[in-house]
Amino acid sequence: MRVYVPLTLSGLAEAHKSGELGPGPLAAFAVTPALREWYVSDDIEELEYAALNRAAQASLRQLAGDPQAPRRRVVVAVDVPDGAAVPDPDRGLDPSGLGEVRVPGPVPLSKAAAVHVDATDAEADVAAAAAALGAADQGDDDAQFTVDGAEDHDLMWFGVQEISELIA
Repeated sequence: MRVYVPLTLSGLAEAHKSGELGPGPLAAFAVTPALREWYVSDDIEELEYAALNRAAQASLRQLAGDPQAPRRRVVVAVDVPDGAAVPDPDRGLDPSGLGEVRVPGPVPLSKAAAVHVDATDAEADVAAAAAALGAADQGDDDAQFTVDGAEDHDLMWFGVQEISELIA
């Protein structure tokens, strides 16, 4: 099963140093039944893209909580055994939790299939979105517009062997 783990560049550097994503439980995103129902598609690539975007939103939240981290969203795509990632039953109907899963323990970075990171030209918009996130959560439409601006930037794909270059 492919899961998408939201991180920051600082978190990616820690994972690279330790050789694993963790400790568990890890919050991640995947194609869950609730996400399938919400997205109304049977195209697995579209569904995985939706899960990746949900993870990118979670990465933005991590950036909002870590003002020292570089202002680039990071998502690591990791393959875990089927059944290793389970949806939180208490958040199954919560729209903010669509696609969210928990992986009980750490995952070796060697299980990563790819890393998705914002390009450097997205940093200003991502920084503004991270700063506006609290106001957007409180219903401020202008702040929500700023947060949505980060989503105009697609995350770039990198091979796992490129992590050392990304964190340099």
